[in-house]
Amino acid sequence: MSELLAELVIQKTEEFVKDSLEGDSGHDWWHIHRVRNTALTLAKEEGVNELVVELAALLHDIADHKFHGGDELLGARVAKKWLRNFPIPETTTNHICEIIAHISFKGAGVSTPMETIEGQIVQDADRLDAIGAIGIARAFSYGGFRHREMYNPDIPPVMHSSFEAYKNSKGHTINHFYEKLFLLKDRMNTSSGKKMAEERHHFMVEYVERFKNEWKGLH
Repeated sequence: MSELLAELVIQKTEEFVKDSLEGDSGHDWWHIHRVRNTALTLAKEEGVNELVVELAALLHDIADHKFHGGDELLGARVAKKWLRNFPIPETTTNHICEIIAHISFKGAGVSTPMETIEGQIVQDADRLDAIGAIGIARAFSYGGFRHREMYNPDIPPVMHSSFEAYKNSKGHTINHFYEKLFLLKDRMNTSSGKKMAEERHHFMVEYVERFKNEWKGLH
């Protein structure tokens, strides 16, 4: 694919995503913007197909199951329909759609491996945006969007053993740290992603400790 065509596809895809996204402020265009930037940073360090990485990052939440009745494959179908507007090789389109179909965290007990380095990079970038300072903000934004309690010490975390159980969870926001966010550091694929995750993870752990102490009236 020529450089000019690649630039056109990326530009049009940006516009399409901006016009299409729905959800709370943690799953908006700015989430896509951050994931794309992080994915491209990782891609440069790993040396891969940057077009696949950028398009998969742009389209990875085009129809997130959380906002579309739990349909985990809708995003890949929407992305494929969109990409067929352009003269992109079918192998490239299929590669991007495979990444989108398998990117999501699906529960503590559910494995979500990525077969290609491009997929691993986009998955890492998406997970990096779920942890650290921005991850904390996104967790509470989504909890508020779903009218969930911030915290309820009487309700313990659940390590979901299936995607169905994870999708149907209605736990409070602090539980989300134990059920997902604290697990992501050890599920990073790339060496670059693992390095970035370490500091963000540590910040989250400190935050939740402080949150619980303030909840008890300490400090």
